[in-house]
Amino acid sequence: MKKLVILLAALAVVLTGCSKNGESASADGKAEGNLVVWSFTDEIAQMCESFKESHPDITIEYSMTPTDQFPNKLDPVLASGQGVPDVFGLEAAFVRKYVESGLLLDLTDIYEANKDKLIAYPVEVGTYDGKVYAMSWQAAPGAMFYRRSLAKQYLGTDDPAEVQKYFTDFNKFLETAQTLKDASNGKCVVVSTTGDLFMPIMAGRKDPWVVNDKLVIDPAAIEYMEMAKTLRDNGFEGRVAQWSEGWFAGMKGSLKDENGNAVEVFSYFLPTWGLHYTLKPNAPETSGDWAMIPGPVSYRWGGTWIGAYKDTKNPAAAKEFIRCLTCDDEFMEAWATSTGDLVSNLNVVNKIKDTYSEPFLNGQNHYAEFAEMAQNVNGKLTQGTDQAIEALFQESVTAYVMGEKSRDQALADFQAQVSSQLGL
Repeated sequence: MKKLVILLAALAVVLTGCSKNGESASADGKAEGNLVVWSFTDEIAQMCESFKESHPDITIEYSMTPTDQFPNKLDPVLASGQGVPDVFGLEAAFVRKYVESGLLLDLTDIYEANKDKLIAYPVEVGTYDGKVYAMSWQAAPGAMFYRRSLAKQYLGTDDPAEVQKYFTDFNKFLETAQTLKDASNGKCVVVSTTGDLFMPIMAGRKDPWVVNDKLVIDPAAIEYMEMAKTLRDNGFEGRVAQWSEGWFAGMKGSLKDENGNAVEVFSYFLPTWGLHYTLKPNAPETSGDWAMIPGPVSYRWGGTWIGAYKDTKNPAAAKEFIRCLTCDDEFMEAWATSTGDLVSNLNVVNKIKDTYSEPFLNGQNHYAEFAEMAQNVNGKLTQGTDQAIEALFQESVTAYVMGEKSRDQALADFQAQVSSQLGL
């Protein structure tokens, strides 16, 4: 699920545009003329306003479409070559579909000129066959957020360094889940849903879903199935779904089981944007009672990339737009300090990371923590078929967890569906 709409009333005052003396975008000519920009997030809309201030020779026509409708708007024009925007935003769920399409402008020259200061994994996601076709201004590593009061009550400490020792790997995670259950007489669950573990566990894969045009079921996929089953069978999770009413209720401490008994949710696995756009707005009454740790594994979740049409009539302006938004130090520092976004520019991250103190996390410096986590994220596993394959996989996992199918049958049905629908 994409982040909620950002309310940035002060942004226009803070952002002053890209540095004029930054690295040149390309050798394709002077950056001027008209750019048509499409996106599904008002983040890029805000960025466009800043960009126009420092690039008066470039006119921008901006259009925003909701995330779930965006591919259906973009795909037909790309297929026909008629009415294609020059530049467009690409959500994490479908960015690789376009990166692998052969329809995007090569941005490798921008990357080469700035690579020493960029966090690796966003570029890895936008790279195909050795060339860079999409770039991002942000990184979205994931962490484990936990309730300090529950940690102190059941583990004897709420200190992040000490709590992390209980979650160094998934074996320790399950041991601690049992500890929480026993210490609370079954009241406290380690997570509200089995789904919270999907992104973290799948981040540990050695292989992507497809290798040499064949479906690969990595051991991590089996591990996730067994983790989900173990959590459900042992009463270690709250039996709700991500993004459901119950999932949000657990954040504010109001989740109840089917018998009306209170359920305490110890933690949530969320990325950078999960703090500002999920936890804080949905559980304001719990402010100060949260902390953040790396948890069992490094992972990522979400984010937005920017690409350009390969046959754009204005490649110089398109490249300058992308360079400014994803590489320029001046622009990205203003954006980071205005929004709290973890940007992909290490020059900026290292300059500002020690200045943060998040009240919602009882003063913890989340920015510095996330900056460290981002260095360990692998972006090379992402493929254009992920969204379709993972939807089918989750259906099979649910059937296994609910006891409707054996693991072998669930996997066999999953493979059959992938073969039928995707030809793999």
